[in-house]
Parts: sequence; structure tokens; C-alpha cells
Amino acid sequence: MAENKKNELWEWTKALLIAVLLAAVIRYFLFAPIVVDGLSMMPTLHDQDRMIVNKLSYKIGEPERFDIIVFHAPENKDYIKRVIGLPGDRIEYKNDTLYVNGKAFEEPYLEEYKKEVIDGPLTDPFTLEEKIGTATVPEGHLFVMGDNRRFSKDSRHIGTVPFEKVLGQTNIIYWPIKDFRTID
Repeated sequence: MAENKKNELWEWTKALLIAVLLAAVIRYFLFAPIVVDGLSMMPTLHDQDRMIVNKLSYKIGEPERFDIIVFHAPENKDYIKRVIGLPGDRIEYKNDTLYVNGKAFEEPYLEEYKKEVIDGPLTDPFTLEEKIGTATVPEGHLFVMGDNRRFSKDSRHIGTVPFEKVLGQTNIIYWPIKDFRTID
């Protein structure tokens, strides 16, 4: 009888250890939770939204324009921003319109905010050279911006983001439950 109890305890201990190890591997290598801190991605993301970071996404693929990424920022904090410029891109804003390599791009995720702004453009005009000192996004780097353009600390202030600082892509809000959705 005592031997049965010992075996059962050992089986439960093994199961628990395997579960903890599996959870650690998943969190460290595949997916991790993150909390949106601040208003820099409004209206797309709200302060205190909880999201899943897909750490595998850029181990098997490359970032694409308009992806929402999580990266280690210079002040030892993780930021959530949108990819605007890829390596080699020339980025410019004029008349509240994004130009990449001279071609105008629509940003549908900003339409809501653009309608509300009455005292000038949502995104002040700039060229990449004015912001980071080079005409194009450097190789191995991304130019990122928050959707709340007037109140976002992004590549216009901290410079481009090296690929090795990118944790992964995020596009699933899981909390609050009423806001559960995926984001394009």
C-alpha cells in the first residue's frame, strides 16, 4: 500500500515537472504575454490590453510593413510599435501621408484618428534623414511608429530598431475578454 502511494506521488511529481518545463519552453521560445503600457498605439491598442507575442514569427520569417512588433527599447523597456520602414526604405511624411520610396501608402488604422484631428496633421511632416541622419533605413533595422502619432515615442525619437532587439510579432488581444480579437 505504501509503495502504491509512493508511485502515485512520483507520477504526479513527474507530471508537474514536465508541465512546468513545457510552460517554460513555450514562454521562452514560442509565445509570451505582454501588457500594453500607455497610449502610444491608440486607437488600435489600449492601455492595459493584454496580448500574446509570437516569438517564433521572425525566426522563420521576416517582419513586414505594418506588422505590430514588440522590441527591447533603449531604456530597458519593451515597446509595442508598428513597422513602417524596412531595410533600404526611404521614409517620408507629407500632408499626413506616408511615402515609402516615393510611393504613397494608405494607413487605414489611422483613419479614425485623422477624422478627429482639427488642429493640423496627425503625423507631422518629416524625412528619414531629418530623424535618423540617413536617407534609408539601415540594413538589419526597422523604422517603427506608434499609431497615436502625436504621443508616441518611436523611431522618430529613439532611432531605428535592430532586428536582434525584436522579440516578435503581436496581433492577438486576449484581455479584457470583451476586447478579444486579432489585429491586422
